[in-house]
Amino acid sequence: MIQRDLLEQTVRQALARSRGVVLIGPRQAGKSTLAQAFVPAASSHYFDLEYPPHAKRLEQPVLALEGLQGLVVIDEVQRQPDLFPLLRVLMDRANTPGQFLLLGSASPDLIRQSGESLLGRIEMIEVGGFDIQEIAIKSTAAFGDAWQGAAANQLWLRGGFPRAYLAATDEGSMQWRHSAIQNHVQLDLPQFGLNAPVPAMLRFWHMLAHYHGQTFSAAPLAQSMGVSEPTIRRYLDLLTQTLMVRQLPPWFENVGKRQVKAPKIYFRDSGFLHTLLGIQTKVQLHTHPASGASWEGFALEQVLRIAKPDQAYFWATHQGAELDLFMFKGGQRIGVEFKRTTEPRLTTSMRIAQHDLKLDALYVVYPGEHRYPIAKGVEAVPLWALVH
Repeated sequence: MIQRDLLEQTVRQALARSRGVVLIGPRQAGKSTLAQAFVPAASSHYFDLEYPPHAKRLEQPVLALEGLQGLVVIDEVQRQPDLFPLLRVLMDRANTPGQFLLLGSASPDLIRQSGESLLGRIEMIEVGGFDIQEIAIKSTAAFGDAWQGAAANQLWLRGGFPRAYLAATDEGSMQWRHSAIQNHVQLDLPQFGLNAPVPAMLRFWHMLAHYHGQTFSAAPLAQSMGVSEPTIRRYLDLLTQTLMVRQLPPWFENVGKRQVKAPKIYFRDSGFLHTLLGIQTKVQLHTHPASGASWEGFALEQVLRIAKPDQAYFWATHQGAELDLFMFKGGQRIGVEFKRTTEPRLTTSMRIAQHDLKLDALYVVYPGEHRYPIAKGVEAVPLWALVH
């Protein structure tokens, strides 16, 4: 088992500042396990609204919650939206010593309810699967640096969901991910207001996998599936809101060039992407036509989780210049290119991006071993070096 020390520290810091903290993320990402590091599941302060005895205890929420002191955990809180007004009142009472750690599967309703009822009272923390920081701490401590690269490549292949990453075999990991995708479509999305037939939604997911790393166009998908473009965009937005897909927006700036205005699409978990593409083993991954796009999306997700930028975009012009990731961080403009090559080199596109976007730094992230300067203001950085 991998201890999520960095994430646990983030939650502790948030609880030190706020009366309420909300953990959002997909099912099976590890929210409940993380919460139980603070409050045991058997405690009277722990409520899991998917467990009938716990849900029954909250049928009269005022009686159940008003007298509790210390930290109270409510898991799958989006299942009981009428709790939010009460939680607001309890958090506002100066003489109420309790704190609340709320867990929810990422959904539009949860974000709306917490935003409307608990605005200014809570901190929201996203909980995804493992990232390279977490596996680096575990693998380096246990096996040394040599094993770290192998662990990171396993993370790329299987994705970060704990049961997928830690499965005994690649086949077992693939089977779990396949079931997780089915469950998300059959059980989760209908709760979030999507009434599309299951076969149609699964087909949409498979088709969307081929857009990974590309700018999105609803028209061909709508035509292929026999639905309207607004319907396709609704499907995509819901997968984005449930943290399955990332829509990376384009950056617009008046630089005298026609610029791409559609978002780029990335699956946030590389393991789910590989399941939809039928990739089960490392050999299949390294020889698949989508290998480069898959690695770009995997590396981009790791950079965003580690860097925590204030804003993030991609940039591209119709003349062919582009930048994979354009971040604002602490007032600086930072560019990132992802190259699945052993020796990344400076390109014309990088020089244009440096000039037009006025970059303070440009990093070329690649799956190599050495960090070195490529040109003035441009540096090659191994992905695994980001954790040091």
